[in-house]
Amino acid sequence: MIIDLKGRKAIVTGSTAGIGRATAEGLARAGAAVVVNGRGTARVDDAVRQIRQAVPGSDVSGVAADMSMAEGVEALVAQVPEADILVNNVGMAYLRPYGGIEDIAKISDEDWLGLFQLNVMSGVRASRRYLPGMVRRGWGRVVFVSSESAVNIPKEMLDYGMTKTAQLAVSRGLAEAVAGTGVTVNAVLPGPTRSEILGDFMAEQAKAQGITQDEAEQAFLKTARPTSLLGRFAMTVEVANMIVYACSEQASATSGAALRVDGGVVRFVA
Repeated sequence: MIIDLKGRKAIVTGSTAGIGRATAEGLARAGAAVVVNGRGTARVDDAVRQIRQAVPGSDVSGVAADMSMAEGVEALVAQVPEADILVNNVGMAYLRPYGGIEDIAKISDEDWLGLFQLNVMSGVRASRRYLPGMVRRGWGRVVFVSSESAVNIPKEMLDYGMTKTAQLAVSRGLAEAVAGTGVTVNAVLPGPTRSEILGDFMAEQAKAQGITQDEAEQAFLKTARPTSLLGRFAMTVEVANMIVYACSEQASATSGAALRVDGGVVRFVA
């Protein structure tokens, strides 16, 4: 299968590192003009430079904007008023090595609302601005990067799981709203991935315990994700491959779906 996205403009939010960074590079390799996004100018410029070096001749630009705020989304739209592909990837999690009810009760309103603003409302706001143009042109792709935590809620990250479930609801609802227009909306559900957030957390755990990162990741899988069929953390490029496919012409019959790249963690057939 050859994915050709020449002539398409793609925005990937939160794409200076991790899954977003791998996705931006994957879309650039497929020929799309890619807009990298992050909060800080230095990191955005660095990611743009790296992708241009990795994909010679690629059309890559960057916009520094904080997507957790409505003003940040408006700043992005002001610089990039139209897009054919929108990957709502930006997000974060508070990694807590606990999950009892007393611990959950200590999660502040600020943490709950902060995660919701970034993980959910960033995608709502961006989709609201870019989807109408896609519908008018008769082609478009929107992908929400959710998580297996959306359907396999982790008690140690209850606030995060809530936002990822919300993304599934938004994704499916938007897919229903644009049915029959040539625009598709899907969600991709990664499992444990060696991305910036979780990868760095595992590296810190490994250092604290005097073990390798691979050993720390194996311990995490055994205790927190024992149903993994992959038996290892996914690499960011493996998740990005699914996202790039969902953005392609070849994925024209896939919409309203929750596409799992979870290594088989979730134990149901769907």
